[in-house]
Amino acid sequence: MNREPLRRTMDMQAEDHAWNLLAGLDPGDVCVRSLSTFDPSAGTYAVSVFDMPVTVAPAARTVSGTRPDSELILKRMAYFSRLSILHYLIAAQDFPLAGRLVGPADLMAGGEFYTAGSHRLPLHAVAAGYARDAKEFLMRGIRFGGKPRPHGDAAVELLPFPRLPVTIILWLENDEFTARADLLFDATCERQVPPDILWSIAMLCLGVMRPSPAG
Repeated sequence: MNREPLRRTMDMQAEDHAWNLLAGLDPGDVCVRSLSTFDPSAGTYAVSVFDMPVTVAPAARTVSGTRPDSELILKRMAYFSRLSILHYLIAAQDFPLAGRLVGPADLMAGGEFYTAGSHRLPLHAVAAGYARDAKEFLMRGIRFGGKPRPHGDAAVELLPFPRLPVTIILWLENDEFTARADLLFDATCERQVPPDILWSIAMLCLGVMRPSPAG
């Protein structure tokens, strides 16, 4: 049985619902919670996504960016980015980061969701892509606004959204072990977006970190 048409219908319904929710919110409150800005004349929000400005227009129901790498995030990875951006604006909360990192399996709401079945995070693909190249791994992270962090053999802290940092750690391969990658959230992550959106954000982070032929 081909479930693709049903999945697409459900995705469209979920996005329609998110647009409706965002349109009904007070822009001032949204901006404070999400660290975004609002242009009243255009009726659009501007939010930082991987350190790139993204414009969200509730009336036109469009999400757009002007930088070259916006293409990867907003078009090639639209399945993960569009709902993530909308739900971040809808749900983000104004409180400080915990400064404590947690793995997906440690999350209270559906931690096993990230480690089994079709929702298993493709950490192996990132690890294999940089198995012996920590420098290239760091350069890729910096390209998307990431900051080096002192974990593993190399690590970058990405900011898919201003209040939702994600740290990806690389362990290089050696004579005894294959390369490994880990993904960690700040402990406040579950208070910012729903669990399914947090998974999409994790997939988005791994997607931007995977090396590609196009560079």
